[in-house]
Amino acid sequence: MSQFDIYKRQHQSVEILELNGELDAHTAPVLEQHITKLIESEKYQIVVNFSSLEYISSAGLGVFMAYIEDLRERGGDIKLTNMKENVYNVFDLLGFPTLYDILDEESQAIKRFQNPSESE
Repeated sequence: MSQFDIYKRQHQSVEILELNGELDAHTAPVLEQHITKLIESEKYQIVVNFSSLEYISSAGLGVFMAYIEDLRERGGDIKLTNMKENVYNVFDLLGFPTLYDILDEESQAIKRFQNPSESE
């Protein structure tokens, strides 16, 4: 079984999920549970930090697709940050950069939530 952990923290109104390990079909339900709990708690501004994620499969990508519309309908979003090149390449291959804010640094994503007019 794959090794996977999520470290959750908060910066003002922004929830930060830091992914660690491998996000695949075996571990995707863990991420789904975290995002579901945030939505149930009416926390709709989510930053996902990938700095410690080594691998992502299509099942991992599917988690983000499953929740993005629901979050945006509630005035929120998921912003993705700190991706290693191999992880970014999977997102890029499937066209995710046109659907999501993918930023180099977590601080940039937080700033976009705080100042939406600064988004590109």
